[in-house]
Amino acid sequence: MENKGFVYIEGKKVAIEGERNVLELVRKAKFNIPTFCYQPELEIYGACRLCLVDVEGMGVVTSCTLAPKDGMKIRVNSDEIRHLRKINLELLLASGNHNCTTCPKSGNCKLQRFAKELGITEIRYKIKKTQNEKDATAPALVRDQSKCILCGNCVRTCNEVQGIGAIDFAFRGYRARIATAFAKDMVENKECVSCGQCARVCPTGALMPNSNEIEEVYKAINNQDKKVAVHIAPAVRVGLGEMFGIKPGISVDGKIAAALRMLGFDYVYDTSFAADLTIVEEATEFIERFKNKDRLPQLTSCCPAWVNYVEKFTPEFIPNLSSARSPMQMMGPVLKADFEQRGGKREDLVVVAIMPCSAKKMEAKLDKFYVDKNPDTDHVVTTVGLANMIKAAGIDFANLPDEEFDTPFGTKTGAGVIFGASGGVMEAALRYAAAELDPKAGKLKFNVLRESTQFKEATVEIAGLTIRVAVTSGLKNARKLLEDVKAGKAHYDFIEVMSCPGGCVAGAGQPQYEGWAIRKERAQGLYDEDNVLDYKSQDNKDVMALYGKVLDKIGGKKAHQLLHTHYHTQKDTTGQTK
Repeated sequence: MENKGFVYIEGKKVAIEGERNVLELVRKAKFNIPTFCYQPELEIYGACRLCLVDVEGMGVVTSCTLAPKDGMKIRVNSDEIRHLRKINLELLLASGNHNCTTCPKSGNCKLQRFAKELGITEIRYKIKKTQNEKDATAPALVRDQSKCILCGNCVRTCNEVQGIGAIDFAFRGYRARIATAFAKDMVENKECVSCGQCARVCPTGALMPNSNEIEEVYKAINNQDKKVAVHIAPAVRVGLGEMFGIKPGISVDGKIAAALRMLGFDYVYDTSFAADLTIVEEATEFIERFKNKDRLPQLTSCCPAWVNYVEKFTPEFIPNLSSARSPMQMMGPVLKADFEQRGGKREDLVVVAIMPCSAKKMEAKLDKFYVDKNPDTDHVVTTVGLANMIKAAGIDFANLPDEEFDTPFGTKTGAGVIFGASGGVMEAALRYAAAELDPKAGKLKFNVLRESTQFKEATVEIAGLTIRVAVTSGLKNARKLLEDVKAGKAHYDFIEVMSCPGGCVAGAGQPQYEGWAIRKERAQGLYDEDNVLDYKSQDNKDVMALYGKVLDKIGGKKAHQLLHTHYHTQKDTTGQTK
């Protein structure tokens, strides 16, 4: 690839500055030509044939597969190009069940958007009669093969980003489809860890987080015999606004609190409270392990897809996982225990979690998080799911006045809020550990953990002790890190892993996006909020007040019962996932 020179796009001179293909140059010139299969973080594929351009001397070519060269003259909107794009889109629209009015992806679907932008008002080809092939057997994801356009984004993301390969292409020609191993239902797909990154890159409604719990939430709200508590994860506040025309990264937690009350929830809380609680338990656990040189490196346990990955693929590291539950799975039992202390019955409190993540749906359904058939978390709704509820209720979200969360479970520190960004859990834990090990430590800076890369490491000096930490996101990166640790090539005391590249701000339940820019804006929104809140989790007086009331002591018997968990291998003796 030429890294210098100029090309001419519709007569406009555009400098070549290291772009890997013509498509990137076209977009730099502010021509947003359509494409389905191009994802900045994936290898170039060239399957959808929508990013066509006309290059003088070469003819019509796909811009994503063409390296730029000095002097190229490129047309992006000629009559021929527009005609070819329309044909491709019409063929895709005719190839499956693309009834936009009843599709859950309507309004956020690339196929729908491109058809509108290109002025397609009729389909001139025979529409393939395709029955709905919906597979909603898994709690995390719903798959509808009849809406698949075979762009391959899901397959490539599962392989290239997560390193798992839970789905792949099957069959040939008109019978080609995306399938699990042996074409089993999603619930039987033993390799899948429910991270949902396949759904994040799906341009149609073929793969989506499961939204079937929303109706159950409405029923609970309208049941006079139940009280319904809801809490929102840190990443939700910097993503939800995008569904209402608000800039990415702007925290809308005050508007969320107002909207949730308008929807009829009885108690409106912030999961950041439980994130602070998680740090109190998890960082205390780390300090004990570090002092005793026991089961190091300690691995974070907040991300259920990551925990699922360890249980399925690297069970030898199960002892290294922190026993602390995720914030969501701490919040549920604490709310229900508090409700019981106030004279209510556990089953009469319905706990709803608003999460940026599809794996949280899987986590909430695990048998170990039930007490007498009653779940700690009753329902999980994604960020997009909440946006749909707000829209269905006719709430003018963008113009709502801000409201506060209810106390005591709505209070938070900055340490709890930054959980939503990759590196945030580690930074919050180090803030806690520094204060416990050296009361004079003050506000230490951990900016190296905030860099927008998928691997970060640091050596921290606290009270004369050297603590080696690493942060990574994306499961393929996590696998490489664990392999290096196992081989003795890397030595750490504490490792944070998030399955979604960039952390929870990039979860499958968030508004759809491409590239790193929006991830960075969302993460920065969390750090901006952190700047105006208390610094460390110990500063959350309502969290510390739980001990001696709902809980006994930090790391105590009651705390372990409500706030900690256990893990088990999902591999059989042959090394296959169960």
